[in-house]
Amino acid sequence: MTNAVLGRLPLYVRSPPQSASYVPVLSLPVHNPSDASPDNAALAARPAKPCGKCEQLPDENSTSGDLYCWFPAPHVAAKARLIFHELGMPARSVVAGGFMVSFAAEQRDELACALETGLSLVEREDTRALLCAKHVLPSPADLARVEPLSRLVVRVQSGWLVAMMQERRLTSYFQPIVHAHDTSSVYGHEALLRGVTGEGSLVSPSQLFDTARGAGLLFQLDLSARRSAIACAASHGLQGKLFVNFAPTAIYDPASCLRSTVAAIDKSGLSRSDVVFEIVETERAHDPAHLRKILDYYRGAGFRIALDDVGSGFSSLNLIHLLRPDVLKLDMELVRNVDNDPYKARIAANLLDVATSLGIDALAEGIETQGELEWVREHGAKYVQGYLIAKPGPTPVSQAH
Repeated sequence: MTNAVLGRLPLYVRSPPQSASYVPVLSLPVHNPSDASPDNAALAARPAKPCGKCEQLPDENSTSGDLYCWFPAPHVAAKARLIFHELGMPARSVVAGGFMVSFAAEQRDELACALETGLSLVEREDTRALLCAKHVLPSPADLARVEPLSRLVVRVQSGWLVAMMQERRLTSYFQPIVHAHDTSSVYGHEALLRGVTGEGSLVSPSQLFDTARGAGLLFQLDLSARRSAIACAASHGLQGKLFVNFAPTAIYDPASCLRSTVAAIDKSGLSRSDVVFEIVETERAHDPAHLRKILDYYRGAGFRIALDDVGSGFSSLNLIHLLRPDVLKLDMELVRNVDNDPYKARIAANLLDVATSLGIDALAEGIETQGELEWVREHGAKYVQGYLIAKPGPTPVSQAH
């Protein structure tokens, strides 16, 4: 069999064992030395473009399709073949020891569930997968879509989240941040994401972000969360500081990934000096230089920076000197019962001393008792936040109780 496309090399895969024929699965362009890539200087000279990953949602719906899988070991392939057989999906062998199965629209969720329960997490993570339209052979562009099977399975099961983002059924609740020595005086609010189901009930941020992380949708959800915080704050005429969470692991290049966030702030009428970007999930940020680059971008644009969950791990302590935040937020687990726990008290007191000596505003979050409030107030916290002051609500408040 020859390839009808001149200048392309076909990759062939064997049909089921009973057939000696081959079918082309992927056609790759022949390398042409004259096709030179632009050098780094030329790329750097180009104006930043919006980040395609942040701005685009996967175009996958509940239709039929072909699933290609490549397995890390023969026994994993054998387990998968058995799963396909039990579902009545004949597996065709493809190049490099992989399989391809076709499924109907009504089998999509059943297939994802069977792979989730039939293979261990590490087996799913080490299996590479590609989902294509039914009877449409993969093209060279599809190489970029090969991903861990674990991610593909979660994304198939997370259609509700994709629909929520597509239909903009996201909103922000606001929890007031008040002055420690006058808890009726509101300094600002932290915007906290909530999803809204079709029936109008709320979905917690932990469920939203856990699903997004597993499905490879963290970039899109983090951007949606930032936009929601800005839009909701502007619509309510929020006064004071607005704390906006962001995950550094959901940002590639700040000039590309953050330009729409900055544009949304300027369009909303909010003052840049009133916006505080709060770094969350620092334990997942393994590249401090990249994180510093993000913060330099924010600071250069006129925003302030808060470091969240300080005291929750060694990484956040190490980041204080590197990132030099404007606001340091004590982790709520450290604050919990700090007035009765001498170990927590010593650690918290040291962190508050560090903040004071370095001119960093210290904010104690998770305040739930009067004893905790009095302790952090006496030991140097400038601002406080927690259920004792107020729970998150759909609208900002002008005065706390």
